[in-house]
Amino acid sequence: MKFNHSVRTALTGLHANRSRSALTILGIVIGITAIILIVSLGKGAQTFILGQIQGIGSKTIAVIPGRQPTGPSDFANVFLDSLKDRDLKSISNKANVPFAENIMPVVFGTTRLSFGNETYQATVLGAGNDEKDNVIGQVFDVYPSTGDFFTATDVKSLEKVAVLGDKVKKELFGSEEALGQKVKISNTTFRIVGILPKKGQVSFFNFDDMVLVPYTTAQQYVLGKKYFDRFIVTADKEEHISRTVRDVELTIRANHSITDPDKDDFFVETQADIAERLRVVTNALTAFLVSVAAISLFVGGVGIMNIMLVSVTERTKEIGLRKAIGATDQDILTQFLFEAIILTGIGGVIGIILGAFFSFTASLLLTRILNISWTFTFPYGGTLIGLTVSIGIGLIFGIYPARQAAKKNPIDALRYE
Repeated sequence: MKFNHSVRTALTGLHANRSRSALTILGIVIGITAIILIVSLGKGAQTFILGQIQGIGSKTIAVIPGRQPTGPSDFANVFLDSLKDRDLKSISNKANVPFAENIMPVVFGTTRLSFGNETYQATVLGAGNDEKDNVIGQVFDVYPSTGDFFTATDVKSLEKVAVLGDKVKKELFGSEEALGQKVKISNTTFRIVGILPKKGQVSFFNFDDMVLVPYTTAQQYVLGKKYFDRFIVTADKEEHISRTVRDVELTIRANHSITDPDKDDFFVETQADIAERLRVVTNALTAFLVSVAAISLFVGGVGIMNIMLVSVTERTKEIGLRKAIGATDQDILTQFLFEAIILTGIGGVIGIILGAFFSFTASLLLTRILNISWTFTFPYGGTLIGLTVSIGIGLIFGIYPARQAAKKNPIDALRYE
């Protein structure tokens, strides 16, 4: 029997039992839809997260207190107060870290702000530099839409000045003018010198829900810290990133009298390190969810095998008649095998279309409802895998029913009631 004739015969058999065929492929459709949806949203989440992490520039290096966690048990083994003023002065020395363009200490915490009868819980970010102006803007690529950042002089003299994020301003002042007004932060009065535009997430910081103050002022009057939560260092060139990381590590180790790197009480991360770590995590999570969704494909395959066995039994006379007029065992096997493959192939295509539609709809909802930049990503690799797997399931689970049909004796088949 020619290939095209086998296909036509299989299509005729499926068309004669349209309702059963539609129900048969339901498991495949659900499985492929789930896989495409998960892979697409996983890629979208990865793109979104990596975009936020890389938002502070590829030349940015973060120095973080504590030992770098490598497993759940490591999170308790930290030294959150290991970065001190001495370390800041040492890495700010050009002789120690010659390729550092900007060095910005950071402290942060959550506190309550109040203006008149309005109060709001926000994140206080203490940052800046006591030698250079606009370091915050240069590092985070964010600048006030009204007013300006506090100056290096403000940082050095512990001035009580603040820059409000867009959401904080709206919560406390609404449509009123905020610039020049005074707010209380942890019972200390601050003068507002700048208002940030709507910016959203940059790296791990949501600038809309944040108030920025000089780090010296935050340490003294707001957070009560004598240490730092981060040093953010910017290398002058990308090719100097590795050298800058090494210089920072050697300088702080010398301050802390550390000779064995395994005993570091701090760690250094570049944007590439963070991006790679998150890429691994999101890929692993996506793979896990896909494996869970693939269970429905297996269930769908078992369903197809059961339905095909029922079909073989119901069409026993048809099989006997075809054999009586010359169809071989191979012809019968090919026909029923094609029926299974066509069913799963159609289910795979429908699942891909539905998965892409739901993924696109989800990306629109996430963008509009959460007001985030969520990019729809069509998973071409996932589509190819999904289609291949669905056809493979048809082949694997269709072989047994097809062989059962092919082995039927034509005389017995014609006598079957």
